[in-house]
Amino acid sequence: MGTMNPANRTLPLTRREYFWPPADELTEAAERIRARLGEWPRADVAWRICLTPPDEPGAGDLIVAVTGAADTVSRQDDSAAWLANGAGVIEAGAQGACLMLADKRYPLDSAGALAEDWLAALASFLDCGFEPPDALVLALAWRDGDETRGEDAWPVELTRFPRIPGLIAPPQQLFDACPARLGLYPVVPSAQWVERLLALGVKTVQLRVKDASPAQLAQDIAKSVAAGRRHDARVFINDHWREALAAGAYGVHLGQEDLDTADLDAIAAAGMRLGLSTHGYYEMLRALHFGPSYLAFGSIFPTATKTLATAPQGTARLARYVRLLNGKVALVAIGGIGLGTLEAVLATGVGGAAVVSAVTAATDPAAAVAELEAVFANQ
Repeated sequence: MGTMNPANRTLPLTRREYFWPPADELTEAAERIRARLGEWPRADVAWRICLTPPDEPGAGDLIVAVTGAADTVSRQDDSAAWLANGAGVIEAGAQGACLMLADKRYPLDSAGALAEDWLAALASFLDCGFEPPDALVLALAWRDGDETRGEDAWPVELTRFPRIPGLIAPPQQLFDACPARLGLYPVVPSAQWVERLLALGVKTVQLRVKDASPAQLAQDIAKSVAAGRRHDARVFINDHWREALAAGAYGVHLGQEDLDTADLDAIAAAGMRLGLSTHGYYEMLRALHFGPSYLAFGSIFPTATKTLATAPQGTARLARYVRLLNGKVALVAIGGIGLGTLEAVLATGVGGAAVVSAVTAATDPAAAVAELEAVFANQ
């Protein structure tokens, strides 16, 4: 993250109608907090935190409702109308808050009492470009006066972060750990690619097969797992956890949506490692609940290999994730990473970097691997 520009120390929140109705004390607190958070790209949406419902709520409005009030039923009816008009709703109580946005709910239980400045902090993190679920996580991790302590006001203690209630229990058996520094981590589409890269000395690889018949899929996974054993390498299988279990794979990599359907108990009991994709603070908290072997953060940069549901994270956010989680779980950066960007990615302290087209689209894959490995060696 870049150094603060002195000219930005007081930000023009007063001219951006961050609160409705206008709230001078909250705006002043938000200016204080925002000035200590550093330089971040502005949000694509001009969010407005509504302390009372506006006459015409719509997209960009986050309406705050206090739970436990006498008008709970009528407010639920109102919330449905606000959501239908494109607004978001934050139901806040003594122990946490729940964001409702479009057709999704993001409940969070605070690790302690909510800070008096949590709404000001929410406005500040929204201004830093974080999506509402992630900004709310950071706001609930905020403590009054954080902006006056030390050189870095950013929440960096995991014990202060909220938790997500209502998740299914994690597996009784813990997932086996993998090395904290997974290094170069190519993601490839076939067993032939897995065998080719392991022969070059790559020690971590992911097989991501798309549109294969069941027989071809099982064959590719079996070949990849066998190659991993021959080369004493870590072969992860993307998505297809049942087939990975049958083949005795080193590990599987799953997306957030897979957490609702995969048999995590069976994966853990088999001694397989689990990698989970995350795209921000809220998904990070959800993934950590299950005790994975590693977390992948992405997409760091724009990528043509898959459609992105969220904006690229960038290295400044990656550095924040690393500072929060380093030493607690292995971390991997993914998305748009190549030879020209790898050094900046590794400068964040992340221990692994997944690459796709930097290897599979290279004219000389062996030379590409050697060049990428050299960047790791120089860190």
